[in-house]
Amino acid sequence: MKRWEDLPEEMRTPEVRPYYDRLRKKRVRRFCKRAFDIVCALILLLLLLPLFLILAVAIKLDSRGPVFFRQVRITRYGEQFRIHKFRSMAVGSDKGNAVTVKDDPRVTRVGRLIRRCRLDEISQLIDVLEGSMSFVGTRPEVPKYVDAYTPEMMATLLMPAGVTGLASVYYKDESRLLDAAEDVDAVYIGQILPGKMKYNLRELDHVGVGHDLKIMVMTVFAALGKEFKDKDEKEKEK
Repeated sequence: MKRWEDLPEEMRTPEVRPYYDRLRKKRVRRFCKRAFDIVCALILLLLLLPLFLILAVAIKLDSRGPVFFRQVRITRYGEQFRIHKFRSMAVGSDKGNAVTVKDDPRVTRVGRLIRRCRLDEISQLIDVLEGSMSFVGTRPEVPKYVDAYTPEMMATLLMPAGVTGLASVYYKDESRLLDAAEDVDAVYIGQILPGKMKYNLRELDHVGVGHDLKIMVMTVFAALGKEFKDKDEKEKEK
């Protein structure tokens, strides 16, 4: 990790400091997490190469444009990178809302299929291998949503962005929450983002390979249709 004084000014706040101090002490866990990311990303890229080729051909045959969607996202220390996602929308669709809703007209025919199976996300193995992302962490947001972070939310930028995370499992169908919204960005920033960040901030205290494996398994089951609910939310319902 960077020294405290080397962090971006917007991250050197009293709200971020407790998270920084706890993460700083977990050197071995952070090293093992990165080693796990590299080894698993390499293995999965080799195993999934045939699927990558099939998706690439299907996307090119279905609509005009590149195979990958390369949007600017934010990762560790507020740095920008261009994410790899198999393109599921028509070219130029990113000029509108940065989040999609159910039956979004921007999504292509092949795009609907790969989104339903979450296959658009597997190309992020490239980002994991490059170090811009980790298997588990806070989902990388576009700059305008990061600009809306509270001082405490900035603590999530102490670690690389993640392909999945507890927030991704609990909010796997966030598009349903946005379907009736007149202003999608306002609803996302005002309601959904704070809810997701509650889990993202909690996850900073559970950095490690064992925890990552748990979240990855949960993600697979969530993609297959299993519903997960936070224990705290269950208690409230009783």
